[in-house]
Amino acid sequence: MWLNNNVTEFILLGLTQDPFRKKILFVVFLLFYMGTLLGNLLIIATIKTSQNLGSPMYFFLFYLSLSDTCFSTTIAPRTIVDSLLKEASIPFSECIIQVFTFHFFGCLEIFILILMAVDRYVAICKPLHYMTIMSHRVCGILVVIAWVGSCVHSLVQICLALSLPFCGPNEIDHFFCDLQPLLKLACIDTYMINLLLVSNSGAICTVSFLMLMVSYIIILHSLRNHSAEGRRKALSTCISHIIVVILFFGPCIFIYTRPATTFPMDKMITIFYSIGTPLLNPMIYTLRNAEVKNAMKMLWRKKLVSDDRK
Repeated sequence: MWLNNNVTEFILLGLTQDPFRKKILFVVFLLFYMGTLLGNLLIIATIKTSQNLGSPMYFFLFYLSLSDTCFSTTIAPRTIVDSLLKEASIPFSECIIQVFTFHFFGCLEIFILILMAVDRYVAICKPLHYMTIMSHRVCGILVVIAWVGSCVHSLVQICLALSLPFCGPNEIDHFFCDLQPLLKLACIDTYMINLLLVSNSGAICTVSFLMLMVSYIIILHSLRNHSAEGRRKALSTCISHIIVVILFFGPCIFIYTRPATTFPMDKMITIFYSIGTPLLNPMIYTLRNAEVKNAMKMLWRKKLVSDDRK
């Protein structure tokens, strides 16, 4: 049973109230978001059109780029528009939707990163059974489970948000809606809800990060039995994955695994993992992956040939 609220909209204080700095943020966020769309959509198009990228690793990379695109889209467009406004506001219903979508695609990215680690483990440690274990059907089922798990996590966040009564100030000291800044506006003691938040989001981030690190340690240890060329290729792929994991999970753990306290750096850290990481992921995977780079070159050549024929 949800509590009645007197608040119908929230005022987003954003990163700054200075008009000049807002214009700078507008340009920076716009460039970051356009770069995110370009990089991730290019990977999506390349994997979809290339016959050489049909392995499970690229199947999961496709969904990682898709989740990165959607994850950034839940925050960036509104932040870009709000930076042009004197006062940014968001309706209560839209705020709740933003909480849901932000946690849904963020959690989906976590699960996809876990699936990519599982894929690398099977490929390196169980190479003879790789195609049997990581069949197309199994990969599809794993992705469906990731989507369902993300939905369950996000519904828990929504239930926590809707259980909060808002009857006083409606100014959110942030640039988007999330549970932690909303907790500061609630009219009740939020100690238990904050514990639920830590046990939900915080536990997912921490446990997933530890699982990923352990799995990659096992993978790297098993590379001793491979040839020099096999070690080089596997090491290149694993290092790319490890970089992405650290860049994403480090800020998430810092934000979601501590008591209801805020630090001045929280907003900048949130920008890094919500807008910066989706921009960096395509660069990391393409710069360190010869197969993706070659597939992109072929896609570009096909486009040039089709343009010449017109």
